[in-house]
Amino acid sequence: MSAAAFGSICFNRSCSWKVEKLSKLRKQHEGKPYIKCSMKSSDCTSQSTARIGVLGASGYTGAEVLRLLANHPQFEVTLMTADRKAGQPIASVFPHLAIQNLPDLIAVKDANFSDVDAVFCCLPHGTTQEIIKGLPMHLKIVDLSADFRLRDISEYEEWYGQPHRAPDLQKEAVYGLTEILREEIKNARLVANPGCYPTSIQLPLVPLIKANLIVAKNVIIDAKSGVSGAGRSVRENLLFTEVAEGINSYGVTRHRHVPETEQGLSDAARSRVTISFTPHLIPMIRGMQSTIYVEMAPGVRIEDLHQQLKQFYEDEEFVLLLENGAIPRTHSVRGTNYCLINVFPDRIPGRAIIISVIDNLVKGASGQALQNLNAMMGFPENLGLHYQPLFP
Repeated sequence: MSAAAFGSICFNRSCSWKVEKLSKLRKQHEGKPYIKCSMKSSDCTSQSTARIGVLGASGYTGAEVLRLLANHPQFEVTLMTADRKAGQPIASVFPHLAIQNLPDLIAVKDANFSDVDAVFCCLPHGTTQEIIKGLPMHLKIVDLSADFRLRDISEYEEWYGQPHRAPDLQKEAVYGLTEILREEIKNARLVANPGCYPTSIQLPLVPLIKANLIVAKNVIIDAKSGVSGAGRSVRENLLFTEVAEGINSYGVTRHRHVPETEQGLSDAARSRVTISFTPHLIPMIRGMQSTIYVEMAPGVRIEDLHQQLKQFYEDEEFVLLLENGAIPRTHSVRGTNYCLINVFPDRIPGRAIIISVIDNLVKGASGQALQNLNAMMGFPENLGLHYQPLFP
């Protein structure tokens, strides 16, 4: 992808320094073929294509995984499950995927994993633990549910209303915020893919907390998501007539992404961090914005926050810091694995406003899952993820 094409992600060249950096990185690899890597070999010398299973392929995240995998040169989908749609071709569930050469959907209980190397588990929260516990040990697994995100299983029971059914697996699971925990992810067998809100919040805050540039308390987060973030199930509050032409808060004070976000921020601070977080549902299909209000440490300026984020993500392809004054927009990341960030001075002295945008189905779910599996298998992380934003 050319620097000019990449520049279209950010309007008015608001991330031109990033374009220049990525152009240099890509020139280093120009003309070099991708190395085919087998799941079963750590040296990435095998020429075999990795065989992929998608569990829960009839949901939004499953469909998004399939869309992204269509352009992946080394992954081949050989198994797809969807219990309620078992026996059907993918075209009957998602007509937009009809042109792909995909196997028919089957029930999980009928799946044969002997010819599968890795799976994306796109099943609902609370159903994943038992299924993953029964999967063969040779499989690499990226779980897109919340079932393995919280290290403390008692905290999982408190927030999800049921006991954890695979505590031994929980000890093995690695949290999959790729840019922050890359080395752990590379060596993992089971990765817990982060939630969409926690991704949009932790990517800007973790580097600032680690550098002691902001006070790790009194953090206020106002976040908004498109309706696809609520899943594909039929619910009255998600009907078009209920959602259109309005905005509503939900999960006030008790949203399930709170403990996950606090876990990651506490790790960065090496002390307990508590946040004020309120999510909102807005009448668009996909997209997410987190507006974050923080107190800067004594003597810290806005320029220091900007410089820290710039340095921290300088070599990262999918996290982009915009130039001073440029406001991130969800339209600029629609359909892509990018996260756009910027920082602004609050009119209250000593405080800053941080805006972060992602596509909740890509960087907030399936795109980050693919990025993680690429890392787990030794592939370049951007394979299958070079999608340009859909605009308008």
